[in-house]
Amino acid sequence: MAHKKNANDSSPIIIKKYANRRLYNTETSSYITLELLSQMTREGREFVVVDAKTDEDITHNVLTQIIMEEEQRGGQTMLPVTFLRQLISMYGDSMQSMVPQYLEASMEAFRKNQQQFQEAMQGAFTSGPFAELAKRNMQMLEAATSAFTPGGAAQGSAKDNEKDDEIAQLKAQLAALNAKIDKLG
Repeated sequence: MAHKKNANDSSPIIIKKYANRRLYNTETSSYITLELLSQMTREGREFVVVDAKTDEDITHNVLTQIIMEEEQRGGQTMLPVTFLRQLISMYGDSMQSMVPQYLEASMEAFRKNQQQFQEAMQGAFTSGPFAELAKRNMQMLEAATSAFTPGGAAQGSAKDNEKDDEIAQLKAQLAALNAKIDKLG
């Protein structure tokens, strides 16, 4: 059985591309598709694609081909036409050499922000104000459903009596304040 590579392994998987456009995974000794390479990329698995005849590194070309196929699928594109036009206009520009580093840094910052947001959202529902809000909503839902379940009405009525008493006290305080305001007026 072949050893599986993951994002932590230091050496990338070698993929050979033959003249017939077939891709051969040297790790698994099997032919694969661009779709599988796309999945491997999403999983963080490192690979290098080489031309089987010349041993030239063609990873960039294959990744670009994967992006083109992904853009054609499903009707929702990730690369807006404006961005593509701006990118094309940068070819031959004096700033062209800076664009790859800028795009890499921007994508890395975006990825970190996305990860932090996901972690914050997970934490927000286990502690903090969202957790308290979720707990209160759950209590209200349980109180509402207990009124409709057998034996639950008795428990609900005790809570209702407490709330009714509290409401009555608030109404009395409001009436007293209104009386004071009327006397002042």
